[in-house]
Amino acid sequence: MSGGLEGRSALVTGGGSGIGLGCARRLVEDGATVTICGRTEARLRDAAEEIGAHWVVADVTQEDQVHAAVEAATANGGGLHIAVANAGGGMTAGPIVMTDLEGWNATLALNLTGTFLTIKHAAPAIGRSGGGAIVAMSSIAGALTHRNLGVYAITKAGVEMLVRNAADELGQFGVRVNAIRPGLVPTDASSVLDGDEATRQDYLDQMPLGHTGETSDIGAAVRYLVGDDSRWVTGQVFGVDGGHTLRRGPDLHSVIGQHFEGPLRDLMTPDAG
Repeated sequence: MSGGLEGRSALVTGGGSGIGLGCARRLVEDGATVTICGRTEARLRDAAEEIGAHWVVADVTQEDQVHAAVEAATANGGGLHIAVANAGGGMTAGPIVMTDLEGWNATLALNLTGTFLTIKHAAPAIGRSGGGAIVAMSSIAGALTHRNLGVYAITKAGVEMLVRNAADELGQFGVRVNAIRPGLVPTDASSVLDGDEATRQDYLDQMPLGHTGETSDIGAAVRYLVGDDSRWVTGQVFGVDGGHTLRRGPDLHSVIGQHFEGPLRDLMTPDAG
């Protein structure tokens, strides 16, 4: 599926590294005018130079900055036809009953509110440009429980329902909205999980295909969902995970759970007396 995006403009949030950069690279390779955004100027500048994209600093938890990023992408490409709501991450870890409100709010803001704001501001620009596609980034955690990473999982499940509702509302304007549910893809952001041998092996044991993915795998899925070959696809969650969601969520005890085991037991167990 080479080329085919000439004359189309795209915004990729969190596009300075990892999966976001992989998605942006694929869109550029196939002819789109791409603007990447994120919070770190130096990283964005280097990434944009590497792949031939535009860049703008924007924090997706701040509505005015998301609006400005959409306007920049629209100006760079003479309209907006594609948005990839990729920015996200695990801002807190540990059992739900030991999660403080600050950690809950930070994770909710980055993963769910950031996706909401991207859709809210990109969709009208895409509609005014004649229609197009939005792809949000979920996770296998949106479908499978992740003990000690529950807040992240909850926000990704929220992303999936956000996508379904947005697709239902926006289809009449020619705006398609879908999500991708990646499995374990080694990046800087996933190094804590991928770098722990026991955790990595448990991930692999749950994948029928038996190997982790690459950012280009996610980029290829995004390319399909924003292109003409998926013109009759909206409101869907596309798993790109080596088959992981056929089995169970990973055991994160060795990288996360062990640190909370004693305090959680003390909190949840009746006093001996």
